Amino acid sequence: MLRVEAAIGGIGRRPPPAARPHHKSFLSPKEEGGREGGGGDGRIGSMGRVGLVMCDAAMSFMWVWAGGLVKLLVCDALGLGHRPGGEALKMALVVGYMFLFAWLGHVTRGGAYNPLTALSCAFSGGPDGFLFTALGRIPAQVIGSATGVRFIKQTFPSIGHGPRLSIDIHRGAWTEGFLTFMIVMASLMLKKKDPGSFFMKTWISSIFKLALNVLGSDLTGGIMNPASAFAWAYARGDHITLDHLIVYWFAPIQATLLAVWTFGLLAEPKSKAQKAEEDKVKSE
Repeated sequence: MLRVEAAIGGIGRRPPPAARPHHKSFLSPKEEGGREGGGGDGRIGSMGRVGLVMCDAAMSFMWVWAGGLVKLLVCDALGLGHRPGGEALKMALVVGYMFLFAWLGHVTRGGAYNPLTALSCAFSGGPDGFLFTALGRIPAQVIGSATGVRFIKQTFPSIGHGPRLSIDIHRGAWTEGFLTFMIVMASLMLKKKDPGSFFMKTWISSIFKLALNVLGSDLTGGIMNPASAFAWAYARGDHITLDHLIVYWFAPIQATLLAVWTFGLLAEPKSKAQKAEEDKVKSE
């Protein structure tokens, strides 16, 4: 009888609401942490890695287009050339799209257009993350940059031929190596000092990159980006020369490794409060 009454009493009751499926983010918290660091800890899932590689290729494509469009706007459309007003406008636009790409890197949890950015994190991580960067991310960045240069040259034939080496190979290697060492050290310091200040960190990094680019523009182009350098060299047909490989690949990669090693010696160990702040920023 009790069973019958319980069954009758339960007829009018509404069944408990079904648990709503939890919409998981693109990456789990652990995966997001590894992705933010360029995959250095090897904990990024397969889907996360595919997404990161696609983001790298897309951002590399957009990066060469951004630089090319700024040059076309200032030099061809406005006819300012290398006059002071034209140089000032060009610098302002460059800083503007640097902010855009910094925001894209934040939104994509580690997407990058420069192989040196990924390598600086991979060098401080495990072997799995390094292999993923070397065999997955860097080829995607190179392909994205080369595709971008090819399309922009087809669309705007007057775009030019990109940066070239105007000094001998030894001085060129030292120049690119020095510029790369400085920018990697600055990026690592800014990341450690205040990981939560996006605007100030991006502003200082953009101005510093722009200054280094101007410093090396008449020597090597001050490009500090092996993928972009390869893309323009590939369009010219001199991408497998010894000058290109040493100046734009070997020297910057060695400088990045040296900068990461030097920063590890000089930097103080992170406190628990700093680690908690970085974890909080990555989870936002």
